Parts: sequence; structure tokens; C-alpha cells
Amino acid sequence: MSPTPAALPPALAYRWRHGALQPLEFVQQLPPDQLLAVDRQKLALMRNTERFVRGLPANHALLTGARGTGKSSMVKAMLAAYAAEGLRLVEVPPHDLIDLPEIVAPLRGHPERFVLYVDDFSVAASDPALTALKTALDGGVEEPAENVLIYATSNRRHLMPELRSDNAEYHWVNDELHPGESTEEKIALSERFGLWLSFQPFNQDQYLDLVRLHLRQLGHEAWDEETEKLALRWALNRASRSGRVARQFARDWAGT
Repeated sequence: MSPTPAALPPALAYRWRHGALQPLEFVQQLPPDQLLAVDRQKLALMRNTERFVRGLPANHALLTGARGTGKSSMVKAMLAAYAAEGLRLVEVPPHDLIDLPEIVAPLRGHPERFVLYVDDFSVAASDPALTALKTALDGGVEEPAENVLIYATSNRRHLMPELRSDNAEYHWVNDELHPGESTEEKIALSERFGLWLSFQPFNQDQYLDLVRLHLRQLGHEAWDEETEKLALRWALNRASRSGRVARQFARDWAGT
């Protein structure tokens, strides 16, 4: 006989805080069709998430790349797309990954499907959260909960800082260049995620498309050469054409 699942307050999303799952009253709902210039990544994550909510085999996912390119927004968009099919989101701060066994325990056995959302994840090699994450991804002695996946976002490709000393560990073996132990450990961690999605910086046209989208959302349909010039100048001043910068310009422009 299966054990009775732990009591869990009904909610679309939760936050792990102070050793407990806290239901969120106000949950950000972002439709996937508002994610522009990341169609390949969006389709891959939606395919994985759809399998998960249907009870089919699915993979933990790692979203890496340039800042402000929609990594976090894409995870939130999965909730908007699949909440009606039982998907729930649990926000876990990176420093609380050491609590993963306690986080997963009350989720086990529930009919809902839970994605543990770890945003902006980067750890040092000595961080105890690293061991907890490796165990959760690969499985330890305890059977992993079949209704829990981890979706993590990071600006670092291998989740840990890239150090100059790592380069010194590279060595040649029979005319082949091999990385050292430190680099191998970093690569091994990221490879524990079955789905690995990379996000590239936006080009100028993609940035302007995002500006127009955010302006429409704020009720401003008009677009002219002067607005485009101001949007490009805004991005130049911030040395970035990210989605975040596009949204910030739209809010500034709409508020004038």
C-alpha cells in the first residue's frame, strides 16, 4: 500500500522559505506566445513539460546563456501553459538546494506534477548544495519522486565559476587535449540535466520586436522612427539588447 501523501495547501505555485512550502497567492502568468526569438528552446521545453504532465518519461532541464534572454520567463510560461493539466511550480532559492530531500518529501505521491524552479543558479565547488543537487539529479538510495522535475536557469554554462587555474589542468594524451579534474567536474554537473537549452543574445531586430511587444502590452500600438531610435539608444546606454532592457524601455516610454 502506498503511503498517504503529505497535506499540501492548494496553490498553483509555492516558494520554499524558512524550511516550509509557502503557497503563493499572486502567481505570475506568462503565456508562451509572448516569448519571442526563442522558438527552438520554447518548443523543446514545452515538449518535455507536456510529457511530464502526461506521466511520461521526461528530463530535468538546464537553461543557460545570456542574461535577459527569457530563461526565467520560459519556466514561468510552462506553468501558464500546463497548470490546467496539473503542473505546479515550486520556487527554490539556490542556497536552499541543500534542503532538497525536505522539499520533495511533501510533494511525493500527489497527483499534481511539480517543477522545482531554481533561478540564477551558480555554486562553488565546495558548496553543500552541489552534493544535494547531484543526488537529486542522479538519484541516491531513495527512489526519486516520479512527479518532480528540476528546471534550473543559469548565466554560467557549467553552473560553477570558470577559473583561470582550470586551464592549467588541460593536458595532451596521444595528440588529444583533455580537460583536468576541475573542468570535468563542472561539465559532469551540467550533463546531469537531460535537457540542456542555450540562449543567445538578441540581435537588433529581435530586440525591437520585444520592445514593440511590451509597448502593446502597455496599451501603446503606435510605432515610428523616433520611437525606434529612442529604443536603440536606450539599449546602447545599457550595453545590452536583452528582453529585460526592452521591457524597461517600454515602461519608461509608456510612462512619459
